Amino acid sequence: MQCSKKLVLSISIIVSSLFASPVWSADIQAGKAKTVTCNACHGNNGISMIPMYPNLAGQKEQYLILQLKAFRDGERKNMLMSPMAAGLSDTDIENLSAYYASLNAAGK
Repeated sequence: MQCSKKLVLSISIIVSSLFASPVWSADIQAGKAKTVTCNACHGNNGISMIPMYPNLAGQKEQYLILQLKAFRDGERKNMLMSPMAAGLSDTDIENLSAYYASLNAAGK
């Protein structure tokens, strides 16, 4: 009985950590500095002025990390985003994602 409680607790901790906020400390200012290219499509404040490009402001940090890595690594293909993400390091992606996640989704 005691063993099964420990197993359930261990599994709960592992599953929770998969969905928790990242524990690393991304550099929001470095992310902002890296947005020069992104701004053309996604807007200076992460709110696109062109409907076909998604707003990035206020998106979940982990979601943005996963998407940028997928574009970079070829798991997700897009003729515009794939080349943009190709040269990004993991640190660049974490910083960009932290920056966009820190913005207000309403653009204010």
